Amino acid sequence: MLPPELPPLPALTRAEAEVIDRYLDVVDLLGRINPALDGDTYRGLRAAQALVGKAVALRDALALMHQRGETELHAATLGRALRVLDGERRTARVALPPPTGS
Repeated sequence: MLPPELPPLPALTRAEAEVIDRYLDVVDLLGRINPALDGDTYRGLRAAQALVGKAVALRDALALMHQRGETELHAATLGRALRVLDGERRTARVALPPPTGS
C-alpha cells in the first residue's frame, strides 16, 4: 500500500523556499539539543556545533529575501509549506514535553 499523497507545496519564491528549508534545518538541530528530551551530550554537542552554520545560512536567506524586495513574510503561505514539510512534528521537538506523572 502506498502512503497517502502529500498536498502540493504552495507557490513560493526561490528565496521563500530557501528560508523555509534553512528554518527547518535550524529547528531540527534545536530539537536534537533540547535538554528536556532523552539523549546523550555528544549528540547535543554535535548539533550545537552545526547550529552556527545553519543559523548563518538562515540569516543569509532572509537577507537575500529582503534585498530582493520581499520585505513581508506571508504567514499563511509559509505556514502551509511548513505543514507539508512536516514542520509541526519537527518543531514539536523544540518544545518542552508534558510533565511526567511522578
